[in-house]
Amino acid sequence: MTPSHLRRAALALALAAACSPAFAQSTAAPATPGWPSKPVKLVVGFPGGSSPDLVARTLAEPLAKALGQPVIVENKVGAGGNIAADAVAKATDDHTLGIMINGNLTIAKLINPKIHYDPLKDLVPISLIATAPLALAAPANAPGATAQEFFAAARASGDRWSYGTPGVGTVAHIGMELLKGKAGVQPVHVPYPGNPQVINAIIGGQIQLALLPPAMAAAQARAGKLRVIGITSSGRSTLVPEYPSLAEAGVKDFNLEIWNAVAAPRSLPRPVVARLSALFSEIARSPDVRAKLFQQGWQVTGTTAEGLAQRIQTDARVLGAVIRSQGIKAE
Repeated sequence: MTPSHLRRAALALALAAACSPAFAQSTAAPATPGWPSKPVKLVVGFPGGSSPDLVARTLAEPLAKALGQPVIVENKVGAGGNIAADAVAKATDDHTLGIMINGNLTIAKLINPKIHYDPLKDLVPISLIATAPLALAAPANAPGATAQEFFAAARASGDRWSYGTPGVGTVAHIGMELLKGKAGVQPVHVPYPGNPQVINAIIGGQIQLALLPPAMAAAQARAGKLRVIGITSSGRSTLVPEYPSLAEAGVKDFNLEIWNAVAAPRSLPRPVVARLSALFSEIARSPDVRAKLFQQGWQVTGTTAEGLAQRIQTDARVLGAVIRSQGIKAE
């Protein structure tokens, strides 16, 4: 059998496993008689085509098969995903879930005390789906032949440069503020509705820097539309091994990850939380979904609810320290 035949056979087995009755009625998920009784909604706080949106749509089909009910993805865009998170926190139908990023579940209240939900009190963790480092991106014609030369140009530009993020308080925003101190650069923050708009702004020359999901940045870089300066992991990432880490460019002690997770209203019955935690963990780690998420630029974790709760506590502490030291607040 040729390598191409082997790959096709492996894919067929993965698809069969994902769609089989055994997958749809997992023994890992406890029974919840009478639930779901209607379609389940996955609320996403970012536009179509954004990383959280792609993750939600990847999970929706196998989740629908497992639950025996349609799963609808609904985009509620704005405030760095917090509009969607607030809608999930206030949902009372027991059939509304959220696909959320770090900030929505950790430091949202620190960034903006006026938001109408408290992530640590009003939302219950379901599963940490996947993580990834960020890629520091710049226009394709950015100055400097090396990362070191690029940072030298950035330092010389002071606050005449700007950087874009998908919103105040997102990990991209807090991470860039952390990077500013470590690299000695001073670009000005410009928030956008989502990463697709950030990428358009880089390509159009409206901004000079952004921390982006690696798959999105790499796709545009390979097309010659922008340039990847480095990755925010301690070493090279398996997601985009062709790009150096920022540590290789002299930026020390700078490790930063984004992640997508599933959360629900605190009022969701505990048996349903347990069932969903088991289901999402199994679905994320299934061969077919794992491969799709990797193609989107994600390293799958698929944790239990307890695993997500631990990650929330850790990130709230680390990101919260940056927020306090830099005085970051919602505008």
